[in-house]
Amino acid sequence: MAAARTEVRGLSTDELQSIRDALAAGRKPRVMFTESAGQIAGQVGQVVALTDPAESDEWVVVRFGRDELPFAPADLQTAPKGPIKKAAAPPPPVPEARVEPEFVLDAPPAGAVVRQQRGGSSVSDDERAAGAPAAGASAAASGPGAPAPRKAGAKAAKPKPPPGLTVTLAYTDGEWTIAANQGSKALAKPYVVRPSEAMKMVALVDVPGVQEAVEQILSVERAEAEQQAERLRAELAEIEARLQELREAG
Repeated sequence: MAAARTEVRGLSTDELQSIRDALAAGRKPRVMFTESAGQIAGQVGQVVALTDPAESDEWVVVRFGRDELPFAPADLQTAPKGPIKKAAAPPPPVPEARVEPEFVLDAPPAGAVVRQQRGGSSVSDDERAAGAPAAGASAAASGPGAPAPRKAGAKAAKPKPPPGLTVTLAYTDGEWTIAANQGSKALAKPYVVRPSEAMKMVALVDVPGVQEAVEQILSVERAEAEQQAERLRAELAEIEARLQELREAG
């Protein structure tokens, strides 16, 4: 009967709070990857940050080697204190001592010239002319001294895919802004773009209702701009008339 498999529950709420306190104090607590983390289970890393769990299920950022990747609390557990013991590699096999077989000369057929070979074999000139392989060479190729075939190397741990990328185009208070986020990390904070550039981006979105909403926004802005232009023209006309009166009075 197979032994029952132990289930690892991952980091608890208290352990996550302890990690948060340690990060606030400038420390990087160690954690061990559980079986749900994949082929890196049993390896040890350091927690370098905790992001917003509302943004993603993988919000515990762990440094493993040269990479810093986000993991879910279920993928981690508190690392045991002290060094992590690794299983010792088995000693290499000791090659067996090679024993040379005794030399035995078989009776050759009539008319054949026999040449003695190392390893107790004999090859006639007729057999050599026919391309027959020497028995001694075959034995040497398959003997204990021959190099063993190479074993396939261990498969590297499959890296986790990076968090999703989100690019947001927004219209607020008369301005078009664009922002970019990868997971919970802000790659580009919202910055203002020209309306013409925003229209090019919106033109790529072929979704019913989007074009109508954008056209409505543009019509309102166009009407406000025309009203402002009319006011400025009226003010400019008054200023020109006043200037003309002053010139005539002088």
